Amino acid sequence: MLTQENLRIVKELFAAFGRSDEEAMLALVADDVEWITPGEDWPLAGSHLGHAGLEDLIRKSAEELETSFPEPPEFIAQGDKVLVIGSSTGKVKATNKSFEDHFIIAVTVRDGKVSHVREYVDTQALARASEMP
Repeated sequence: MLTQENLRIVKELFAAFGRSDEEAMLALVADDVEWITPGEDWPLAGSHLGHAGLEDLIRKSAEELETSFPEPPEFIAQGDKVLVIGSSTGKVKATNKSFEDHFIIAVTVRDGKVSHVREYVDTQALARASEMP
């Protein structure tokens, strides 16, 4: 039963992300959430800690990228872990270059809240789209 509840929480988190509902996202994550985005030398990369870190990541994402999710993601859950598998398309606003990103996002749920998120994204696709002419 716990696995199904954790799956529901993660699905709600990604639905809130998809509709840009920051308040709903923050309600679903732990106060000490850690959200890790791989990469270097671009604004979204790094470890984003707590609600303030997540708010900053959401703001930067909206400023830097236009993103859409052409297909609903797949969710795989076991215990406190949920994997989100999917793809996104979009463009980097500063360069106006488009990208296609296939991702896996590993989520840990603790005591009914998302406590840890680690993105595994196509950093090469995002780096190419971020290159200035």
